[in-house]
Amino acid sequence: MAAIVKSDWEIDLMRKAGRIVGEGLKLLQEAVRPGISTAELDAIFEKHVIASGATPTFKGYRGFPASLCVSINDEVVHGIPSRDRKLKDGDIVSLDAGATYRNYVGDSAVTVGVGKINPKAQKLIEVTRESLDAAISVVAHGARLSEIGATIQEYAESRGFAVVKQYVGHGIGQKLHEEPQIPNYVMRPVDTFVLRAGHCIAIEPMLNEGTDEVKTLSDGWTVVTKDRRLSAHFEHTIAVTKDGREVLTRV
Repeated sequence: MAAIVKSDWEIDLMRKAGRIVGEGLKLLQEAVRPGISTAELDAIFEKHVIASGATPTFKGYRGFPASLCVSINDEVVHGIPSRDRKLKDGDIVSLDAGATYRNYVGDSAVTVGVGKINPKAQKLIEVTRESLDAAISVVAHGARLSEIGATIQEYAESRGFAVVKQYVGHGIGQKLHEEPQIPNYVMRPVDTFVLRAGHCIAIEPMLNEGTDEVKTLSDGWTVVTKDRRLSAHFEHTIAVTKDGREVLTRV
């Protein structure tokens, strides 16, 4: 597994990219309200990224048509923004964003409620966010990659939610997706890859209210839960350091 160890100056550029993404997600969370279109959210993020001296990583990536992935309710990931798609009171919406600054990438995602949401949806959001925080806490020089997946899976399943297995986290740097892959569950046989200082990874648990099974819609991008129950998604870009980790997209 050819994971790339980054130098201090590379991590500094990724820190700047990560800050741009984190600040953009803050703007988006403030903008989320009933009646706003997903295309308006996309425009807010794109304008912020360009004004910050970066470029939207997702736009044109493998043909993706927008700067932001906006996934609502039963949509897991890769929802395409649209002028015709407007948020409604009670929805939950995942906002997945990337920015490239001087050839280095930051990638992060949050899921938020729109207006007043029901308690089960709120619990799904909280557990997904907490599973990411728990996984980040095990990241360290010398830690096994498998500890990340085990932490997320144990945390999620013990609270009654299913972990999506078809999509995983990833290494990150000059490319959005680098080695290693970061599963949110325990693979068999267990991955023996060991994290080292300078590795940069994106951890992104996706938890479902019902089944862990998903499918892709006819647009070729939007991934939904097979039982059409709710899904939530959180992500941070993290640098492994000699004494632990640094979350590059947290602002």
